[in-house]
Amino acid sequence: GVSFSQGFLKVNGTAISNDEESNYILRGMGLGGWLVQEGYMLQTSAFANAEHEIQGKIIDLVGFEKAEELHQTYMQNYVQEIDIRKMAEWGFNSIRLPMHYNKLMTIIPQQSFLEPGFAQIDSLLAWCKKYEIYLILDLHAAPGGQSDEPISDYNSSFPSLWESETNKNATIALWKEIASRYKDEEWIGGYDLINEPKWELGPNNADLRKLYIDITNAIRTVDTNHIVYIEGNWFATTFDGLTPPWDEKMVYSFHKYWNQTDLGTINYLLSLRRDSNRPLWLGETGENSNAWFQENVELMESNNIGWAWWPHKKIDEIDGPLSSPRMENYNTLLEYWNGNGGKPSQTFAYNALQQQFDMLKFENCIFQPGINDALFRQQFSSETIPFKEHKIPGRIYGVDYDIGRRLFAYNDAEYKRISNNTNGNNGYSYRNDGVDIERCSDSQTNGYNIGWTETGDWTKYTVTVQESGIYQVDLRIAGAESGGKIQIVINNAAVGGLVDIPVTGGWQNWKTISAGNIELPAGTNEMTIKFFFGGFNFNFVQFTQITTGVEEEELVYDFKLKGNYPNPFNPSTTISYQLPRDMNISLEVFNSIGERIQTLTQGFGKAGNNEFKWNANGIPSGVYLIRLSGEDNLSQNRKVVLIK
Repeated sequence: GVSFSQGFLKVNGTAISNDEESNYILRGMGLGGWLVQEGYMLQTSAFANAEHEIQGKIIDLVGFEKAEELHQTYMQNYVQEIDIRKMAEWGFNSIRLPMHYNKLMTIIPQQSFLEPGFAQIDSLLAWCKKYEIYLILDLHAAPGGQSDEPISDYNSSFPSLWESETNKNATIALWKEIASRYKDEEWIGGYDLINEPKWELGPNNADLRKLYIDITNAIRTVDTNHIVYIEGNWFATTFDGLTPPWDEKMVYSFHKYWNQTDLGTINYLLSLRRDSNRPLWLGETGENSNAWFQENVELMESNNIGWAWWPHKKIDEIDGPLSSPRMENYNTLLEYWNGNGGKPSQTFAYNALQQQFDMLKFENCIFQPGINDALFRQQFSSETIPFKEHKIPGRIYGVDYDIGRRLFAYNDAEYKRISNNTNGNNGYSYRNDGVDIERCSDSQTNGYNIGWTETGDWTKYTVTVQESGIYQVDLRIAGAESGGKIQIVINNAAVGGLVDIPVTGGWQNWKTISAGNIELPAGTNEMTIKFFFGGFNFNFVQFTQITTGVEEEELVYDFKLKGNYPNPFNPSTTISYQLPRDMNISLEVFNSIGERIQTLTQGFGKAGNNEFKWNANGIPSGVYLIRLSGEDNLSQNRKVVLIK
């Protein structure tokens, strides 16, 4: 794979450009958790958040040498060539690499640079070139820590970046070294100098501005080709004191989490861009629901701002493209670290970590297609696409609704996380939309069910009907409260009435209830399940074929009154029945007190499947009984509901 040069990324007024495009929108992914570990990505945040804490826990179990070896395995598996190739295929054109200074240099006893760390960047850069992706280098954990947060691997026993000249000088020296190595690399998309500073640095952030200028000057002594990205204080949200700009090739980078997706949230940044005549870049965002992702990208791109998502891979999480399954033995370690259970042996711990780190490889991860769909396809299309192939006859699990935008693939009132204490959705399992999904303990399950149902919630499914005919429809539900109802809609037309949901005695006390019979045309259809009045959980809908449009002489038939569709109806309905042989029959209608009010057909009946269309014009609303009578005292009844 020879890559074709697109040239260095440049600053072109308030836009980023390259040789191919005068306005180049960065659509990136951050490789969070790889070279700087974070507790929440590894499910350790209850007891270890910063990398040195996580490493400490591992060293305590397996010893220093084995911990080193495991860390190498971890880094080797977390990001491989296939990860980069897939990102290019998904539509990303850039990658933000969070770096830990301690993989690249030592400070004590003296400054020296670590070749293995640079070799890791080199191999990543080679893959980025091969797949034509810009690589933006981000100093995520600076010497001493640029914040008092675990994300900068801050350790309060040592002075921070801001409290130590040694740390500041080391940071400047590190950037100069990086720049001297990569100055001629066109696929390096620039240098993100310090991730999310967070320190009380006075009203105009004088220390932050000074350090940024010192780093920029050091870089410019060796490299005048690359953009420098400047993040604001307080998690890259405030830019006080960071204007006017001090460099031509400078971009202001902000981060955006857990807030609204409206213009009000970025107005101050648009002013910063206008006043400084420098581009903006949303260098980190994510950790929310797919609908928020779609809205956020729409907000950015309509305001000509590139972006980088966060992060590409975590252990057992639904809100990123890749989830590494959490293994049982790793869970045992997490339990022990959490204060439950005895200390595992060194061998057990080593094998458990080895196994879990093996699950970080791309091919062992669960791919979650809704994420990229929200970032890319949903930006220009409101069409929905199947999450799974659904065939009728068959069973369709509620949680396998189509992939697509809210209001097109599903509706749910609470669908995004706009502050620390809103969830975005309840349940928070299996899929990353607003739909409330939880683990299901039914004997018949794919592991999950829809819960927290409310009036106005619905989910849509693309289904393939194998052959046209009448299908018996059953719903698998658990009702803890009375009053709930479900309606099934096919191709935007309601079929049958509202199905009453009985109380089954608990949220996981599952029961199959009938939703009547419906006629379905062959081919691709759209099914929507609508929820009303809540108080119940939904597991699946099952379709069983009871008649077809096909001749079936060779089959053996029972004497059977199979039902009618639609039901309830107004004013006409089709009654279907089955005869074991040619015989004389009568089909009659009785009212609720047993009076015969109409004879629909009488006389010869043909073997096999039969239908009779009843038009109930002139008959009042109510519940009626249809009776099919045949020879040898054969007879069957069914209730029908006429609603006018």
